[in-house]
Amino acid sequence: MNLIGIKAIYRFEMARWGRTLWQSLVTPVITTSLYFLVFGSAIGSRMSDMAGIDFGSFIVPGLILLSVLTQAIMNASFGIFFPKFTGTIYEILSAPLSALETVTAYVGAAATKAVILALVTLATATLFVDVKVDHPLLMLLFLVVISVGFCLLGFAIGIWAKNFEQLQVIPLLIVTPLTFLGGVFYSIGAIGEPWRTVTLLNPILYLVSGYRWTFFGIADVPLWSSVAVMAAAILAPLAAIIWIFRSGYRLKN
Repeated sequence: MNLIGIKAIYRFEMARWGRTLWQSLVTPVITTSLYFLVFGSAIGSRMSDMAGIDFGSFIVPGLILLSVLTQAIMNASFGIFFPKFTGTIYEILSAPLSALETVTAYVGAAATKAVILALVTLATATLFVDVKVDHPLLMLLFLVVISVGFCLLGFAIGIWAKNFEQLQVIPLLIVTPLTFLGGVFYSIGAIGEPWRTVTLLNPILYLVSGYRWTFFGIADVPLWSSVAVMAAAILAPLAAIIWIFRSGYRLKN
């Protein structure tokens, strides 16, 4: 394992994130704060409890994942896309780094950023609503696993994308809508058929539900199904990345 090479890429990516801290950290936190002001304070005060929990507190796990999923994909995809765009990808491919070491460095840095963003967002939420975490260690574990899964997805997107427009297609047109429709602001027990069944087809629901369980001990779906979706969120993009490095798809041409 080339730890020096992994550390070099990791430090470079974290330094790049530090130079764009306003866009990468401050802006998402401000956006999330606006959600708390609108949905937690203004609208939430007029709504009944959701699944027996104050509405403002209920939406905290979902809003954290709403920020994390988008930023995890964007950070990981841009991290590998930019070397492709500038042509320095060939220096990385020719370096004494295996595919596993390259992915570990880029995905590790992107996942670190996502976890930091989530913890800052959680701290921000405590300024607006009462937040309790029934299972803090599991909350961190779920957060890390979900972050790694979507960073792997972002890494694959970064290799697939040919331009900046393609880089944003999946996060903006697929992931973000699915997240909004995945139980961020509601429990599926509050909606009727056929929308409840349709919502159960949304994989993001299982991530939000499992993550919310670590806060309040309640879930819309069985916990094992959330764990299964988290495992799939890691294995599916990982399989795609393995194939990409073996075939050289959009890496060597």
